Amino acid sequence: MLQEEAQLPSTHEHETTPPKHRPRKTMAVAAAPSQALQQHGRELPHVAIFPLMAKGHTIPLLDLACLLRRRRLAAVTLFTTPGSNAAFVRAALARGGAGDAAVVELPFPDNGGAGAASGSVEGVASASYFTAFAEATLLLRPPFEAALAAMRPPASLLVADAFLYWAHASAAALGVPRLSFVGASAFAHVVREVCMRDKPGATPHQNGPGYDASTGTYTVPEFPHLRFKVAEFAPVSVPDIELSIKVGVAIAASHGMIVNTFHDLESRYIDHWNRHIGPRAWPVGPLCLARHSSSVDQARVKPTWIQWLDEKADDGRAVLYIALGTLIAIPEVQLKEVANGLDRAGVDFIWAVRPGDVDLGMGFEDRIKGRGKVVRDWVDQWEILQHASIRGFLTHGGWNSVLESITVGVPMAVWPMEFEQPVNARFVVDELKVGVRVHTNDGKFGSFVKSEEVTRVVRELMFGEAGVAVSTSVKATAARAQLAMSEGGSSWKAVEEMISDLCMTT
Repeated sequence: MLQEEAQLPSTHEHETTPPKHRPRKTMAVAAAPSQALQQHGRELPHVAIFPLMAKGHTIPLLDLACLLRRRRLAAVTLFTTPGSNAAFVRAALARGGAGDAAVVELPFPDNGGAGAASGSVEGVASASYFTAFAEATLLLRPPFEAALAAMRPPASLLVADAFLYWAHASAAALGVPRLSFVGASAFAHVVREVCMRDKPGATPHQNGPGYDASTGTYTVPEFPHLRFKVAEFAPVSVPDIELSIKVGVAIAASHGMIVNTFHDLESRYIDHWNRHIGPRAWPVGPLCLARHSSSVDQARVKPTWIQWLDEKADDGRAVLYIALGTLIAIPEVQLKEVANGLDRAGVDFIWAVRPGDVDLGMGFEDRIKGRGKVVRDWVDQWEILQHASIRGFLTHGGWNSVLESITVGVPMAVWPMEFEQPVNARFVVDELKVGVRVHTNDGKFGSFVKSEEVTRVVRELMFGEAGVAVSTSVKATAARAQLAMSEGGSSWKAVEEMISDLCMTT
């Protein structure tokens, strides 16, 4: 069900790695000592961080790296692939006050397969290739193991994306403690675990725990208030299941998992995980609050879309932000339906469209000129959501998007499309009450959404009573997020405890 979520492969021998694919070991050895390695007379731990090469997985761990450096909790070495990924990582670290962190580039072999040419998930054709890309990262194992072993000072801890399940085995072989990073909410992980256990609807004509075959609904035994239609869950292929099992095994064998959330937001699910599932979940977010604007950011020329939003703010206009994910290839016919719905909704909006060359319908951009803006480039979503003019967010419900929106107090209209997004939508709408739901034409997950539904939900969010209610609720939740990340808050303390409990220092 969850893509954001494990029999481990055998250890590879370093000697079998062709020389041209070996990492530049000097980067791991030489770059780390340039960091301040002592604080108050003690040696700082040296934390290795290895994100999956996808923006939605990389950005939170970059935030964590910057947090560790700025608070002088650890020296950091970050692993990524060459080219645009490495450039993105270095720029983000510099902006976040962690420009002294080491960056080690691990090149894919020439025959790397899915996404290897670009070295990132963004290089694959669509979300359906995600599993193939995640498995292809196994080709990075030999150079990663060599670089991890060469780190000086030695690695005290590895924080690796759970989809890089093999990296956890590599660290274990070297005796390095390891934490899994999971890009989903604690709520979604608990639901995933019970679904993996109970397999609702998997066996026709036979009811498993909590499953009612007559209605096609599944009630979570531990949380009877949670009832899902099985049709709400994303369909799962055999390769998806196999990858999910590998990921689950890696998480279970690790020393814990980092969750980008805060305890007050998901306390019942974090506590359930820690008491009944494990390993320990460390809620250390919202990590987006670890970002801060540098003098370079403040001096730069604003993008045209930020200038456009500034004008809207000056005019006192409320703007809806629309972004439906970067991995999901939405059919052009559906995007045209969204365009028609926005055209009729009568709201000011900014829409980050993917793919950039999609046709949104004859005359659409001319008709909405002045009221709407279509952006076909990569945008800084965090910057947009923080803008004073933004009053609503039409989102696919990816966890990063949900958490960023909550953190800045922007209510959502949630349109789940893939991965764990239907579960996130349930959490946002029914539990947190900080958003409204977009409904498909036939009520089934992944089905078509008509323009009339887009118009309805946009107006409800921006002008309706439900929109007022969720706006009030999300602003209160945003205040709790700020408190968690402030000095002495739950997430502030969790980061310190995590480092002190798990890191080996020499």
